[in-house]
Amino acid sequence: MRRYVLVSYDISDSKRWRRVYKIMRGYGVHVQYSVFLCQLTDQDEVALKYSLAEVIHSSMDQVLFARLGPVDSKRLEKTVTCIGREFVPLDLKGLVF
Repeated sequence: MRRYVLVSYDISDSKRWRRVYKIMRGYGVHVQYSVFLCQLTDQDEVALKYSLAEVIHSSMDQVLFARLGPVDSKRLEKTVTCIGREFVPLDLKGLVF
């Protein structure tokens, strides 16, 4: 089962930040600076965490994973709220990661 996962990262070194960004582009859609919305299976999430762990400095950097629930845009609309520009859920079902 695929679920939406919001991944946010704070990387202290610009070289590592670029490497993390490149990894993340392979797993999701860039929605804000250092934030990606992904559709991940359990296997995908493990692979992503492993790839990121190889790049980040564990005492200086941080990557947060927020599971938002199964891939269902109606549920996503209820889970994610915002202030400012309207949040429009992306239909990621047709995208290949």
